Amino acid sequence: MASEADDCIIVGAGPAGLTAAIYLARYHLNIRLFDSGTSRASWIPTSHNHAGFPDGINGNELLERMREQAAKYGALREPKRVSDLAKKGDIFVVTCDEEEFRARTVLLATGVVNNRPDDIDEQLHDEAMSRGLLRYCPVCDGYEVTDKRVAVIGTGEHGAAEAQFIRTYTADVTLISPHGEHDLDAESSAALDEAGIARVTGPCGGYAIEGGQQLALDTADGRMAFDSVYPALGSVIRSGLADKVGAKLAETGCILTDDHLETSVPGLFAAGDVVKGLDQISHAMGMAGVAATAIRNRLAEERPLRR
Repeated sequence: MASEADDCIIVGAGPAGLTAAIYLARYHLNIRLFDSGTSRASWIPTSHNHAGFPDGINGNELLERMREQAAKYGALREPKRVSDLAKKGDIFVVTCDEEEFRARTVLLATGVVNNRPDDIDEQLHDEAMSRGLLRYCPVCDGYEVTDKRVAVIGTGEHGAAEAQFIRTYTADVTLISPHGEHDLDAESSAALDEAGIARVTGPCGGYAIEGGQQLALDTADGRMAFDSVYPALGSVIRSGLADKVGAKLAETGCILTDDHLETSVPGLFAAGDVVKGLDQISHAMGMAGVAATAIRNRLAEERPLRR
């Protein structure tokens, strides 16, 4: 175990983690950034709603620019996956396999993982994503499906809400149950009917790109093809490390924080979708700026930060 504790260890190197690294490095703090290489931002073929890029920017390119910026100010990024987190006295112990690292504060920017449709091959999934045939964030890219033929894979309140959101971009929306009959209450069914959203029974399967321009799949009503398909199957919130160290979680699994992004465990902060799953890069970056500044101020209260 390292004898000297870092000022802050950041877990997660997506937009939130990298933004925090830039801020904290520019505060002249000793920080360490652990990157497991699983940021959802890397899935984005082109983001058109990220301010400052009027022609759009690829997710991996955006991440690389942020990595370069963080490195410019001395942020140490290590390709490691954190397996455990504990607090001993006033110091956090961060475990990566057999290695242990110590820090005065920790920022969790671990994000969430979208649940994928069943029976879709990983290579096909990635190819469909790169072509915009498979999409996960209508807030980000609903504009790109304007007046196109779109399917939403899902049911219940969540699936119905996503279908109605996409209905603001196109009149041709079909809600497909992932497994069998739809599980919709009377209110959701009435809202879908009023919006003219078709409903199809599952299960879904047999995914394939057909004609190079549509994603096709089998349903109980036969094979169907769409310009874009949105899985509305929920997500896994990666808040396990916070739970291990005793931080309070919401019923959804998100990490509960105060207005300055500090958790119920003093010195433990969180930012990005693991706190609030809005799935927006700009929101995650804003949260990271708040958290990083709060971390700096907390450390300054413990001992003067002077050159």
